[in-house]
Amino acid sequence: MRPFLVGFLLACLQCLSPTAATAQTPLAINTLVEKKVAELPPGPLFWRIASFATREQAERAEQAQGAASKWALVAESAGKVWLFTLGPAGGVSADGRTVAEVGPIARVDAPQYLLRINEASGPPGSTTPVHMHPGSEAFFVLSGEQSIRSAHGTMRVGPGQPEAGHGAGMAMQVSSSGTMDLRALVMFVVDATQPFSSPASIP
Repeated sequence: MRPFLVGFLLACLQCLSPTAATAQTPLAINTLVEKKVAELPPGPLFWRIASFATREQAERAEQAQGAASKWALVAESAGKVWLFTLGPAGGVSADGRTVAEVGPIARVDAPQYLLRINEASGPPGSTTPVHMHPGSEAFFVLSGEQSIRSAHGTMRVGPGQPEAGHGAGMAMQVSSSGTMDLRALVMFVVDATQPFSSPASIP
């Protein structure tokens, strides 16, 4: 087959099917840990994030918090062990290094609450569908940059940066917007009796 004819046919095929450049890569979302609780801590809410050398150390620190341990979760991500504790600002996790405190977190009234830690990851340009949650979420970016688009504009969160997100019922789209792969920890406080995530549209 003549070279010019081969080139013509390839060009036609590219017109008929989407290219890798135009295809949208989904952001990978993995649930690391979750628990249901009957009530939330009193007062303004913050997520305290502490890192530990081992899971055993993190679990001991979780139990050492006493009654507050019911609002604490241990998870592993990016080769590290993390302890997330929901409660007032200024707390300390024994034997751990506090790396961030995120808040204040928007409260939600519900008969039961779900506390969940997700990991979001993906190459630049990867994104989620537009969606909403029945509660609040907060972000801590480990690497890359995360963008959260909503009717209020676009919030950009860089590496090492914590950010309190929107409250319940806010339509949003999350994407990896930096020049390197995104890895972020996402903390949720939602109504456990409602669907965790629902399709939405941004006005």
